[in-house]
Amino acid sequence: MRFEAITWERLTAALADHLGGAEADGQPSSPWLKVAVDGAPAARTGEVAERLAEELRLRGRTVLVVGTEGFLRPASLRYEFGKEDAGSYYDGWFDTGALWREVFGPLEPGGSGRVLPDLWDPATDRATRSPYVHLPPGGVLLLHGPMLLRHWFPFDLTVHVRLSAGALERRTEAGAKWTLPALARYEREAEPGEAADVLVRADDPRHPAWTGLPGHHS
Repeated sequence: MRFEAITWERLTAALADHLGGAEADGQPSSPWLKVAVDGAPAARTGEVAERLAEELRLRGRTVLVVGTEGFLRPASLRYEFGKEDAGSYYDGWFDTGALWREVFGPLEPGGSGRVLPDLWDPATDRATRSPYVHLPPGGVLLLHGPMLLRHWFPFDLTVHVRLSAGALERRTEAGAKWTLPALARYEREAEPGEAADVLVRADDPRHPAWTGLPGHHS
């Protein structure tokens, strides 16, 4: 697999152009485009999603950025087997049922476009009570977070921001290093580097490299 050096600005601009072209080609099965920015927390997928959102907005698109950290399950469920259980992090931390119900369901063909941007605040361990957001037809959902490519979510484009094992170890906060076995398991079992449409290598966050766009790999 060949990687080409690129800047974040050029990368997100190319992705935004590609999404516009995909819609023009009539590929999406619903009026909304749904994009994954997948990667470990240390990969800063939220920053990548916000950069891409800005590029899309410059092109006149309505964009909703959603982070999976807003769809954590309550602490009583996350910490059922202890606060540092990698198996729970892999299987039980994120409320995928709520993501299907509140985010993807409304964006199915014939859906309302009425999306809940977040559900649970991990700091207070209470519901956020955020209002629903209406994403008009032609709008784009950008969902970012870890381990997204193992749930069969109906994405139109998937981007995986990869860190090598060494970079992941270095860039993961000390208090979160217990999650590393779960993230390694995800790489091993879901093979996101092969499953994603676009693979970005970000060991040095200042100098990313990528494999190119779908159908245009180097």
